[in-house]
Amino acid sequence: MLLAVLTAFMAYKAKDVEMSYDFANVVSPEDPDMRYFQRFKQTFGEDGNILVVGLQDNKVYKLQHFRALDQLIKDLRQVEGVKAVIALPNLVQVAKDTAQGRFTTRKIFTPFPQTQHGLDSLLQAVRSQGFYEGQIINEKTGATLLAVTLDPAYLNSARRTQVMDNILEHTHAFSKTTSIQLHYAGLPFVRSVMSTKVAEEMQLFLGLALLVTAVSLFLFFRSFYAVLIPMVVISVVVVWVLGVIGLLGYKISLLTGLIPSIIVVIGIPNSTYLLARYHQDYRRHGNKVLALTRVISKIGLVNLVNNTTTAIGFIVFTFTHIAILYEFGVVAGINIFVTFFISMILVPALFSYLPPPTPRQLRHLDAKPLTKLLEFFDFIVHRKRHLVYFFLTVVMALSCWGIYKVKTVSYMVDDLPAESSVNADLAFLERHFNGVMPLEVVVNTGSKQGVMRLPNLRKLEELEDFLRTQPILSAPISVVGLVKTATQAFYEGDPASYRLPDNTERNFIFSYLAGQDKGENQRLLRAFVDSTGQTARISLKVADVGSRELDTLILKKIKPQVREIYGGQGVTLTEEGNTMTFIRDDTGSQTSVSLTGTTLLFIKGNEYLINNLRSSLLLAFGLVTLTIALLFKSIRVVVISLIPNMIPLLIAGGLMGFFNIPLKPSTALIFSIALGIAIDDSIHFLAKYRHELQVNGFNVSRAITASLEEAGTSMIYTSIILFFGFVIFAFSEFGGTKALGVLMSVSLLIALFTNLVILPTLLMSFDSGKYQRDPYALIEQIDEAYMEEADEELDLAQLTLKMDQENPANGKLQRV
Repeated sequence: MLLAVLTAFMAYKAKDVEMSYDFANVVSPEDPDMRYFQRFKQTFGEDGNILVVGLQDNKVYKLQHFRALDQLIKDLRQVEGVKAVIALPNLVQVAKDTAQGRFTTRKIFTPFPQTQHGLDSLLQAVRSQGFYEGQIINEKTGATLLAVTLDPAYLNSARRTQVMDNILEHTHAFSKTTSIQLHYAGLPFVRSVMSTKVAEEMQLFLGLALLVTAVSLFLFFRSFYAVLIPMVVISVVVVWVLGVIGLLGYKISLLTGLIPSIIVVIGIPNSTYLLARYHQDYRRHGNKVLALTRVISKIGLVNLVNNTTTAIGFIVFTFTHIAILYEFGVVAGINIFVTFFISMILVPALFSYLPPPTPRQLRHLDAKPLTKLLEFFDFIVHRKRHLVYFFLTVVMALSCWGIYKVKTVSYMVDDLPAESSVNADLAFLERHFNGVMPLEVVVNTGSKQGVMRLPNLRKLEELEDFLRTQPILSAPISVVGLVKTATQAFYEGDPASYRLPDNTERNFIFSYLAGQDKGENQRLLRAFVDSTGQTARISLKVADVGSRELDTLILKKIKPQVREIYGGQGVTLTEEGNTMTFIRDDTGSQTSVSLTGTTLLFIKGNEYLINNLRSSLLLAFGLVTLTIALLFKSIRVVVISLIPNMIPLLIAGGLMGFFNIPLKPSTALIFSIALGIAIDDSIHFLAKYRHELQVNGFNVSRAITASLEEAGTSMIYTSIILFFGFVIFAFSEFGGTKALGVLMSVSLLIALFTNLVILPTLLMSFDSGKYQRDPYALIEQIDEAYMEEADEELDLAQLTLKMDQENPANGKLQRV
């Protein structure tokens, strides 16, 4: 009753669960680059809130279709959540107002042209504006784009979906009317696509996990109830998972969205161990009540230890202090223990109301293929140990070679498949505009109004000219372009005058700038210069080339060029993160240049994640070692048990190297999880082995044979369920989830064979079979339970089962 009430409460809290619509900030708030990025956003606003729509079709430059493009811009500006739209039809031109002594702006296509000749003339006027070169139109390919700026308040909430749907409704209508194909990119679009797919895949994988585990259970146990009851248990647990997420105020992200399916997969072994043991005990003495009682008292502690080690693989993520990993670890860790308690309560309770298993349902205990496989393993362990060690050496050598080949690399659109339309659209925009991912260079001149000093503008121009030569960067845009545009306007729009003014022109042009109107010009200037005139921003877009190439660009190219431009003799350089500060020794004046932006923080966040996941693996290894040590109080057993469980991790690392699977957060995640799950088989086997040592007079050989026969069955059952349960993630559209599924399933399958072959081989080679009983070792309680069971089995020889003729299922034991 209490469980039912609590489950109902969790179901009530589950309704509050929301999707996450933002990329998680995984870089520490104390990181210098993160601190600077927060200050940048306070000064210049968000840099990752622009949706880019690109197209390449000469039809758009025909009057009829250009008019449709103009109407599309007007429609998009009316969408709630859209702050601004910049595209060809609404571009502005700077003009000189001689009478007022200032610059003004006017829209190039106002009034709208009525003839094709008029449109062509105005398009030529756009091409003569150097400020737009490489920004809105690509002269060589004819491609153009729309930049849609979205309100961040909409981007980070559930309203994002409605905004994106409204935008796409208008753009699709434009494509249908004009037959012009549009390409979408930018962080808002990528995030929207990913959040939608996360929700879809969470439902898909939850259904697949339930289906796969149900089919596996039926194939193993050949019983409808052996499928139904574990499904009831796991369905209750899924409600608890969603309830915990809602109760803690978390949101469904790419990681937490996997937890329901993962819990289904790793929760089923609890029921599998209980069912296998229930059937073994019932077949031994034929008494249902006694068998269920033993399931609780004998398997309970083993399952608790197994769940503890499994939970360790997730709980270690709570020590990373990274929100997305912390939430993943908390929710998974809590619900693994929830799974244990619910299965220990419901499985025996529900089976107590059902008829005892039939001989047909117990037939799986004598399955010939399974028996033959275990006999083969036993033969290898006893007769072919030298071959085991030989192949182990070869495999480990190959794995180490593969690990050496593993590369660490991550991408902004890392998880979407190569054939995804998102990647195709991104490739289009990278091909025509060199990328759409935001990258910022911020120069603090160290003095108010220092940006507009000609020497500082020339240094900015020199830096821009260098950035323009980098093939993975878009054309830079900054105050330099605005000043060049002003010079061009001063000379009546002459394209040859798109340049910085010289010393003789400076006063005239800057006097016009000082007298300009406070409307469009002022707003545009404030987008690239702070209110004090001290700090300037060079805004770029970068191709999604991955963290390695981006690091090379930053460290090997941009930073050395910045040092060359702003450094030199008599200048002292200090660096903190991606900020370089140049101090003149004679005057003490400072100039700082900072590289920032969502792209750099995302890439750095992935590197930060990987480093923390490495630490998590070491912590998981330490906690698992401590658990084994407390359980067995034997250093030899600790070493012997860890070896077969480290081998699958090494092989997984080797496979990553050979198949060119990069080390990234999703792939680094599997190692600590796989270790926590795989060690369960070792504990289960060693617990049975300790018992069989005493039963067989401390004869190691006979104890291993007996352990393989009894423990091997449930180990194979659970490992196969885990394999098929995790392999479903290989069907994900997210590359990271796909890699997680493949590597996890392979690792757990390999762990099964290492625990059934290498673990007993090590025991045969290095365990004498003698040990001192330690009352403080947890394993002694399990041993006592097993010994108590053996004593009971001896007593059963003196018992008969008196049957109730009216109800034969209610047998009563009587001594004769």
